[in-house]
This record gives sequence, structure tokens and C-alpha cells, in this order.
Amino acid sequence: MQDGTLLAAVDLGSNSFRLEIGRLDHRQIHRVEYLKETVRQGGGLDEDRNLTPAAMQRGWDCLARFAERLAGFPRHHVRAVATQTLREARNREDFIARGSEILGFPINIVSGPEEARLIYQGVARLLPQSDERRLVVDIGGRSTELILGRQFTPAAVASCRVGSVAWSARHFADGALTRQAFESAETAAKAVLDEAIGSYQRGAWDVAYGASGTVGAVGAILAAAGGEKGVIRRDGLDWLQEQLLRARHVDRLRLDGLKDDRRPVIGGGVSIVRAVFELLDIDRMTVAQGALRQGALYDLLDREQPETDLRSDSVRALMRRFAADHEHAERVAQLACRLFTDAAPPGSERAARKLDWAARLHEIGRRISHGDYHHHGAYILDHADAAGFALPELHRLSLLVLGHRGKLRKLQAADLDDPVFALQLMCLRTAVALCHARRAPDVEGITLRLEGRRCIVRSREGWSASYPQSAHLLREEGCAWQKTAWEFLADLS
Repeated sequence: MQDGTLLAAVDLGSNSFRLEIGRLDHRQIHRVEYLKETVRQGGGLDEDRNLTPAAMQRGWDCLARFAERLAGFPRHHVRAVATQTLREARNREDFIARGSEILGFPINIVSGPEEARLIYQGVARLLPQSDERRLVVDIGGRSTELILGRQFTPAAVASCRVGSVAWSARHFADGALTRQAFESAETAAKAVLDEAIGSYQRGAWDVAYGASGTVGAVGAILAAAGGEKGVIRRDGLDWLQEQLLRARHVDRLRLDGLKDDRRPVIGGGVSIVRAVFELLDIDRMTVAQGALRQGALYDLLDREQPETDLRSDSVRALMRRFAADHEHAERVAQLACRLFTDAAPPGSERAARKLDWAARLHEIGRRISHGDYHHHGAYILDHADAAGFALPELHRLSLLVLGHRGKLRKLQAADLDDPVFALQLMCLRTAVALCHARRAPDVEGITLRLEGRRCIVRSREGWSASYPQSAHLLREEGCAWQKTAWEFLADLS
């Protein structure tokens, strides 16, 4: 990416949707435009954890307005991430499919730990560089993220299901601001946060930072009341709670610095901030400027270069964790990517990189079972917390791992209808077959080409006679694709 490139991040939060557009300048991203709309999707989950039609429509309407501003952006210059509400919603796929179509860019749901990592990146990038040990707390609409880190590197991340929208709906549903409601909300928040609190105690960090809406709202109110700008202290929280109790109801609440869209969820938000301060023994918290959306912008920048793409580090970590055979994985990955690059159209570098990751991970399920290891490997990837990956990206890798051997009926027809995925899978299965002896195969003269929906593998003269088992496996591959929309032909000499 060249200086002057415009990048955009869309944050689909539980309370608000945000659009951040920045311009790249010497590896720094400077804000060009910022849009925020209060959508409050987190309050639109029904008893069955489905988003209501009204909540989905509010989200789609907001995305349509964002889409107008993003018209003309290249696909890989925009990242849209969804967080806790859509992690919880049972009908999230309905919202995501329509929302991605409206926005014009794919919306990716990120895991709680990945959300925490992006938040830390956003906060760290907008802070002066130092060796201080940082605690970053982000209180969102339905989740709270806790991160410990130094400079740009997070050391510990946690995501807890407690947030201002959820807590306000649960403990301040009628809008009444009573002492009993605050005590109940704070106690309940401590019970949830306490499960992940051990690593974040006072001795583990030097400076506490708070990010995003709830902390920003509390900081703005305290500053308007004469407090130190950008700082939250315990006595300030005590004062703020007394003001809320004095108002007795959110409809009567009038405080300088409190925006109208924050008023309905301020009770739950303040309760969680107080719980965090007490559990972690925080006396002073600095309101950070960065947040999830800035982290997503810098992540776009890092993804452009394979050497800085955190996802490659996560793949290596998974290989170590599940004792993958590195030499064999390397052989399969190199061959699969060579076949793919030769057959794929120009501009397929990102797809090749994802194929490389899938090839390196195709045997991680062997740690569990030698027979059905592809099923176990797919399960691991669908349930892993892998830094840098959105959940749909991990699912795509899991499908490649699941489909790299055996019959293809275990995959959905819709997956195989995707020509990029089908080519990735053909190349991976071909590479696995050719590397069956777990040593470097003789692939001189082996080519793989697509002609419409027909994949043809050819060899040099005499190859099949020299390697009859490899030739047999490739010819058998044609049977695996017979009941799909694709044809696989081994034209071997």
C-alpha cells in the first residue's frame, strides 16, 4: 500500500455501528472521517437469542448509509468486524449475508480474544511508545475485554460477557436508577469478571487505559463536572453514581457531557466500570483514543505483507500445539501452492496464502485420531482462538482440512460451487496424494490446469509407470468429484 491510500474499518458493536476512514502516511494511519450511529442491536436479541426483525433492519439501514460512503473502495482496503451481539445471535448468518450485500464488503464475526487483540492494537497505536506495562479495558454493549500488553504486543487477553446494553436491560429495565439496582448490577458484573481476573491484578500492569463508548462517556461526564480531562478516578465514579441516584430515572437524568444516546445504558455501564475498578484495584484510568476500529485499520496494513501477517504466526503456533509433522506439512504446502499458482488467475495471492495455511494445518487432527483426523482438524479450527483470524476465515480453513481426504459429500454444495475454494481443494488433495509416501515426490512435469469446470492433471512421459501408487491415487481422485459440479481428470503418461 502506498502513502495516501485510504483504508476503512466498520465496527458492528452491540450499541453502535462505527465507520472509520484513515489515510496511510509512512505506516501511520490518520483519520479522514468518522461516522457513528446508535443501532443498539444488543438490545434486539429475543428470548431465543435471535435478532428481532426491527433490530436487523436498524443494522441494515445503517450499513446502507455506510455503503454510500465506501463506494469505490477496493475490497481489501475495507474491514468490517462484528462482535458480541452477532457472536450470540442464532440468526446471525441471516443478518451477515444481507448486511455484507448491502455494505458491499464481507462482514466478519471475530471471537472475543480476537476482538480484544484488535482493541489493544487500536489503543497502542495511538499512544506514545514506552515500555510501560499496560492494562486496557474495553466495556462494550454486551462484552468487556481485558488486555495486558507492552508496546504493540498483547500478553494476555480475555473477553467476558458483561456489557452496558445487556446490564442496563437486565438491572435497569424500567429506567429506574435505585441503589438496589446498582448493587445488584455491580455484584453480577463482579461474578462474571471474577472468572478471568487472576492475570490482571494490580502487580501485572503499570498504567490502566479504558477504551470505547462506556469509558469515554464516563470520562466526558467527569471532565464536564470539573475533573481531570481524560481521566477516571474512584472518587469521580462515586460522585457520578450519586448523581444517577439523585435523578432516580434515566428520563430525568441531565448531566453535562452525557449524550442522549448514552443515557439509556449509563446505569449498566457505570456499574461495570465500578466493578472493574474494585476487582483490579484501579485508582486511576486514562481514557484511550484508540479502539477496535483503529486496530482493524492497522490489521489491514499488516495483512498486506506476509512477513507481518499475524495469521502466519498463529498457524505456526497451532502446528506446535498439535505436534504437526512440520517437514511433511511444508512439502504438501509448497506443492499445493505451486499447483494453485500455476492454475489460478492473476491476483490470487491471498487465496494462495490461505491454501498454504490449510496445507500446513491439514494434519493437526492426528494428535487426536489417526483415522478421522481430518474431521478432528476441522473441529479444532472451527473452535480455535487464533490471533489475526476472523471466525469465517478459520471456518474456510476448516473446510479445506475437512475436505482434503475422503469423500466430498461431507462438504456443502455451496462451498464447492465457489471456484476459488474448489481449486484450492483440488490442489490440496492432489498435493496430499503426491506426497503420500511422506518424502519429497518426483513432480517434474506434473501440471494441473482448469478448463471451465474440468481440472486436468498431466504428467511427463513414463511417470505413471515409475510411480504406480501415485498414479492410482490421482486416477481415484476423479471418482471423488463425480457427484459434484466439477470434473477431475488424471491424464497420466
